Amino acid sequence: MTAPSQGYADGLAAGELRFQHCADCDKAVFYPRVLCPHCGSESLAWQVSSGLGTVYATTVLHKRGSAPYNVALIDLDEGFRMMSRVESVAADDVAIGSRVAVTVVTEDDAPLAVFRPLEVRA
Repeated sequence: MTAPSQGYADGLAAGELRFQHCADCDKAVFYPRVLCPHCGSESLAWQVSSGLGTVYATTVLHKRGSAPYNVALIDLDEGFRMMSRVESVAADDVAIGSRVAVTVVTEDDAPLAVFRPLEVRA
């Protein structure tokens, strides 16, 4: 049996953000699971996200010896929420409600989904 997260990892390796969709209750599921957390069904299938979403929440972390960085909760247009970072903008400039798009970067030899703003606020 393959771990549920393998489909997600395979997607990132292909440059895609994948999530599961439940055929029984028609809901998006993320983080990958064996059973739908909404209805308990095993009828989960992989789908590719558009990668577009909205910043739901954000905070800035200050780590000694490193530049500050943000951690954000992103509501994807397909109906699931994930934690990531918003890059290409100062950590303090990430605003709740901002529209973002996913990009896959490589960090420590592994693909990682991060987001970039669709528009920069003046």
